[in-house]
Amino acid sequence: MDHALLDIGIPAVLIGFASLALMVHKELGPFSGLNVAGRWLLTSLFGMGFVAFAIKMAVVFAVERLPEQTIAPLLNQPVPERLAVEAAASFFNPAPVRQAHYVWQALPERAPGPADNPGNAAKVALGKRLFNERKLSADGTLSCASCHDLYGRAGADARPTALGVERQRGPRNTPSVWNAAFMSRLFWDGRAASLEEQAMGPILNPIEMGLSSAAEAERRLRLDASYRQEFARAFGDDEPISFRRIAQAIAAYERTLITADTPYDRFVRGDPTALTPAQLRGMALFESIGCVLCHRGPSFSDAGLIGGESAFRIFPASATPYEKQYDLLLEGKRAAWRVASLRNVALTGPWLHNGSVDRLDDVVRIMAGAQLGRSGKLNAWINDERQLGTTDRSPLGEREIADIVAFLEALSSERLVAGGRKGAGGG
Repeated sequence: MDHALLDIGIPAVLIGFASLALMVHKELGPFSGLNVAGRWLLTSLFGMGFVAFAIKMAVVFAVERLPEQTIAPLLNQPVPERLAVEAAASFFNPAPVRQAHYVWQALPERAPGPADNPGNAAKVALGKRLFNERKLSADGTLSCASCHDLYGRAGADARPTALGVERQRGPRNTPSVWNAAFMSRLFWDGRAASLEEQAMGPILNPIEMGLSSAAEAERRLRLDASYRQEFARAFGDDEPISFRRIAQAIAAYERTLITADTPYDRFVRGDPTALTPAQLRGMALFESIGCVLCHRGPSFSDAGLIGGESAFRIFPASATPYEKQYDLLLEGKRAAWRVASLRNVALTGPWLHNGSVDRLDDVVRIMAGAQLGRSGKLNAWINDERQLGTTDRSPLGEREIADIVAFLEALSSERLVAGGRKGAGGG
């Protein structure tokens, strides 16, 4: 079909060009009273315009009909037909197409996993056992579940900062392990790029689980015949238990810890009654005042695997009285932290990296002032074109704060809310 169009189109273009040139030179030129030189100049101008139009049409034809040969080499990836059509359309309308509003997304019910650690039922079961295994701590008193109480504390520990072996106090607040599988960076400083890497850290950290070495973890588990059998089933071979496989099994289990059962998710999936009026107002404010600039995507974090772009932010970005009140600086300086996920945030207080804030409405006030600059007043000015410009830097009102808190509560898993009420613990 394309070749037939080319066979017909090229002669038609040539005939049309010749006819136009003859008409301009023989009829339009004399009618305008031009001399011979003027006729040739007029013919040349019309001819160049015709050629330019023909080139444009040829480019559009090539982009639309042959996307794999035109766009794909530039992007180094396959191009869907839709993209080719949009590219062709943009040739005549170069203005970029932008989304008018932020797009809200529900959390997927399955997490992506790495190719070198595929999950299976046996590996997940092994990972759950290891998540609760106290042999992986120096004195046999702690497990991953000690700081990540899945149902009683929504995957955290309700302490300002973590408590490790020999009751050593850590420097950071414990993040929830729920939905960690959707994050591109783990730990407050973002030093781990995968769940596998993250799982290794606390076991060997001297003020967390405090095990002396990876070899010691392997030795302890190899002494247990049931572990040897479970590792063989999980990984499909009789290789000796390794620290790497310990972390892989824990990570496989953690990828199943997903809470897509929130009122917010039900609302986004089409249930208009899932959110209260206050939560709907808070959701609108969350977008309009700029919270979504950092807490975007289904993970409500720019460090999310889906929709995340820049995992770190300086905090506190702006000076406010809060930084001294809550000791928010790191050794007297502003620091770059991974953007925390807000899923289940209403269940995981106290909050912030040092666990210094025990009211969620105060967290909203702090973030509005320190990160969004809402600690001043409404500024207005006239620009050079006599147009009025405004910048709202006024603090959020109490009702606005209450509405945002209500929306944050809508990010709580209904299953975890029920678990917290029952006071259940463990994994």
